[in-house]
Amino acid sequence: MIKSRTYIATPPGATIKEQLIDRGLTQKEFSIRMGLSEKHISRLISGDVQLTPDVAHRLEMVLGIPANFWSNLEAIYREKVIKANEENQMDEDIEIAKKMPYKEMAKYSWIPDRSKNVDKVINLRKYFEVTRLSYLTNFQLNQIACRRQSQTDKSDYALIAWAQEAKLEAREIETSDIDLKTLSEKLPEIRKMSTKNPKDFCPELRKILADCGIALIFLPHISGSFLSGATFYDGNKIVVGLTVRGKDADKFWFSFFHEIGHVLLGHINNKLGLSEDEEKEADQFARDSLIPPEKFNQFIEKRNINKKDIISFAESMGIDCGIVVGRLQIEGVIDFGWFNDLKKQYVIN
Repeated sequence: MIKSRTYIATPPGATIKEQLIDRGLTQKEFSIRMGLSEKHISRLISGDVQLTPDVAHRLEMVLGIPANFWSNLEAIYREKVIKANEENQMDEDIEIAKKMPYKEMAKYSWIPDRSKNVDKVINLRKYFEVTRLSYLTNFQLNQIACRRQSQTDKSDYALIAWAQEAKLEAREIETSDIDLKTLSEKLPEIRKMSTKNPKDFCPELRKILADCGIALIFLPHISGSFLSGATFYDGNKIVVGLTVRGKDADKFWFSFFHEIGHVLLGHINNKLGLSEDEEKEADQFARDSLIPPEKFNQFIEKRNINKKDIISFAESMGIDCGIVVGRLQIEGVIDFGWFNDLKKQYVIN
């Protein structure tokens, strides 16, 4: 028997069992008369096996009840099983949908704006390309390398929603075969783009990455995701998705090189997910790629660093001044309130 809020699916076996009790037949004797094994009769009664036309015919011979009665009973049972399961699955998916950032997803036109829970679930199933939202917890569907500031149950679903949008948009981007050697060689050129305006460097950056087999996607930040960027394989390409969380240029470029670090260091090949050490390795990769450690250490040997020093050092390194300020702040060389006027604010569509 299978139950849901609306349906109760009772197998034909329950009626067979009633007949056996009324007639004083044991399952063993009944199985002999039916020409079937005891095990099969037991499973038939419990509803674990389908009541076939052949069995319906045998039941007519043994119990004297027409075969079409048993066949109709089986059809009704199977239909109710489907409806009960669908209702139960819908109830489970409604609870998952409540954890999704549905309003924000609708705000950005990722999915239709709906108020009814059932409509939300259907839209989310289509968006994620699954028959049940519970499948989204399967790690095989969401092998994502990402940089975020915190992690909660809600943020996990926000990440999955954000990554799916990145995946869908990446399908529209044509890329060459994955070429990590060329990507590594292009890093100095990419680094210099930090001195440009986003409207100028974004097309260039996308082109370089596409030639290396990587689809670069810019998406709005989803509240509660604590997400700065994410990287994963999708078919024959790599998807790198970035938010402009905080909108500071230094945060943007650190997140970018962090995600590229996951690519070049082979972290997105890890089927078990990212470890804390791998996240630290990607952080180190980003720091060293933006400002080589020996250059940075030489710079901070000078005490009482002023604005002119920062501008001069940034120019010598060929990077945006804000990146130097952010690094000095993170390293504790200067207070977080100092020289923020040198930081650029990005708006990337």
